[in-house]
Amino acid sequence: MSRGFYIIMAAQFFSALADNALLIAAIAILRDMQAPAEYEPLLKTCFTVSYVALAAFVGAFADSMPKWRVMFISNGIKILGCSLMFFEMHPLLAYAVVGLGAAAYSPAKYGILTEYLPHRLLVVANGWIEGLTVAAIILGVVLGGALIKPEIAQALLAYDFPMIDTGVQTVAEMTLVIIGMLYLIAALFNLYIPDTGVAHKPLKKNPVYLFHEFNHCLKLLWHDKLGQISLAVTTLFWGAGATLQFIVLEWAKAALDLDLSRASLLQGVVAVGVAVGAILAARMITLKKSVRVIPLGIAMGIGVIGMIGVRDMWLAVPLLILVGVFSGFFVVPMNALLQHRGHILMGAGHSIAVQNFNENLAILIMTSTYSILLKAQLSIYWIIALFGLFVAGTMWLVQRRHQANQRERDDVAHLEDAAHH
Repeated sequence: MSRGFYIIMAAQFFSALADNALLIAAIAILRDMQAPAEYEPLLKTCFTVSYVALAAFVGAFADSMPKWRVMFISNGIKILGCSLMFFEMHPLLAYAVVGLGAAAYSPAKYGILTEYLPHRLLVVANGWIEGLTVAAIILGVVLGGALIKPEIAQALLAYDFPMIDTGVQTVAEMTLVIIGMLYLIAALFNLYIPDTGVAHKPLKKNPVYLFHEFNHCLKLLWHDKLGQISLAVTTLFWGAGATLQFIVLEWAKAALDLDLSRASLLQGVVAVGVAVGAILAARMITLKKSVRVIPLGIAMGIGVIGMIGVRDMWLAVPLLILVGVFSGFFVVPMNALLQHRGHILMGAGHSIAVQNFNENLAILIMTSTYSILLKAQLSIYWIIALFGLFVAGTMWLVQRRHQANQRERDDVAHLEDAAHH
């Protein structure tokens, strides 16, 4: 891999690190405000609204100029969202602004891989990017948890820069300043990302045209036999993954009696498993064999149900790592397959925008449903059972659909052979 690829990775790492540290900081601010428990999953809902609402436009925007510039502008929007939270805008609204930056960032982040690398390196590159993003999630969550830990927070607040009055008085303000600096580092890396030399499509000014074009791409990917399977799997994975983040926090409080700072470490444990699964998949699975990993999605759903009986940390950690390994192993090859099909059918930016629309719609629906179940005061153990059954059942249906597609393709091949003879 070339130097440019590592710069793309560094930019992605710092941006994702800040996103995840900010999520923990925002949850802590909500708890300080004594906001209802159901507001916490709504943070993720607000974050993903932009991905869904602007899906028709962000792909075209990403393809209209060099990807490094799109990523730089996007990090600027994230810094704005972080600043708004610092100046006491409601965390739900401020985190929605950060989500707007993330929605614009994503098609550029993945699109540059298909422009910059030959397709034979896509699974490996995806393994690296997913592995690194997961490392950023782990460290971001751990960093967010550490910054709100009373002893660390007080030590940082007590530190004074010589000759400078920072004006930072509270734990929340101190946390947000540090996170803002991480976004700034990501933006500086963006400036050094090489231009891939791919011709850019001028951005169409007509929103109706952009909407029709996006709708066409959406149908194209869902009607493609391999595209629909990989899209269904990645859509479910991201919806389930986002919801699981909050389920783990609530479960850690109920089953293991952990506070937010320590419960956030368990989110990191799941992410360690995802990173291991992603690295194993990058080593072991080629693009041609990618659909063979679907059964691991069913195993992940069953693994989650196992959380119900766990009351000890020594059981919780290996179980959460195992759930992570299953999910990382099955999502990386599916992601690469989806990017490959999308690149062939419609171009990188548009394909990623379609993927983001579906995945974030799943996040919106699943985190909102989780918030409603919390508001209805359903036991966290019932929620875990329903969640695990839903994931395993949906993945089983996807597997059935893929087998039906294979049979259909084999039948067509037999008919063509018969016609030739």
